Amino acid sequence: MASMNKMSRLCAGLMLAGALAACNGPPDDSHAKEVQLKLMGTWLRDYEENGTRVRRVLVLAPDGRFNEMSKATQHDAIMARHEHSGEWHFDGTNLKRRYTSIDGRQPSAPKFPYAAFEIRFESRNEFIGTDNVRKRQVRYQRVVDGTLP
Repeated sequence: MASMNKMSRLCAGLMLAGALAACNGPPDDSHAKEVQLKLMGTWLRDYEENGTRVRRVLVLAPDGRFNEMSKATQHDAIMARHEHSGEWHFDGTNLKRRYTSIDGRQPSAPKFPYAAFEIRFESRNEFIGTDNVRKRQVRYQRVVDGTLP
């Protein structure tokens, strides 16, 4: 009888510990949600590379979709235009994009239809993204909706 009483107390203790552990819940992801809200909107990346000026406009929609338009010019002549779209999310560290359309076509091998940038906000209207795969940084500035490249 004494061993049964000990067993009952052990079971009760284990149940109490399990119940208390369940109260803790999952880790707080409010920071990731806060950053995701800050990322929504229209962003411009304007840079020069090898004598070519490139303007990229990235629109991050609240529904998890994105649209990216770019224009490359050299001496005020348009050299190339592109428009891509897909899905985006922020995982707590990285802004991740999965391309579902590249210039109106579904991506196929050997194209790499993903982009991931570790995000660091310089201000509410500017962030730096670090591409740890290609070892480069990019800077985006918030612009008004409807901005074109």
